[in-house]
Amino acid sequence: MKSRTKARGIALQTLFEYDLSGHPLGIILHQRFEENMLEPKLQEFVQEIVMGIFPIIDKLDNVISTYAPDWPLDQVASIDRNIIRIALWEFAVGKCTPVKVAINEAVELAKIYGSDSTPRFINGVLGSLVSNLNNYEVSLKN
Repeated sequence: MKSRTKARGIALQTLFEYDLSGHPLGIILHQRFEENMLEPKLQEFVQEIVMGIFPIIDKLDNVISTYAPDWPLDQVASIDRNIIRIALWEFAVGKCTPVKVAINEAVELAKIYGSDSTPRFINGVLGSLVSNLNNYEVSLKN
């Protein structure tokens, strides 16, 4: 597994645990870093993703609900929801990853952590979000 893919996986695990347990993010991140040896720049990448998503989870979820209405978020598995949040944050907010790369990475995470249908589902939702990027990009940054 590529190092940045592994880092995204750790960010995903962190957000997933937070969704399910509500444990403090700092504690979850500390535990993940103890379990997974990452070089400092990859730890920073994980923290950037997690701490970038956390304060705007509601905004991200609103965008996902608005521009991918065929998939009600309350019916989407937590792992799938967090994969979508990560990719959306990376290409629309953090602007740290090109759109195609973010989608490919999300599909890879879906293959590793999701169900058999997750990769196609993730690709479909992100495709819908990308086609509407200009409509919501600014609102995510405010």
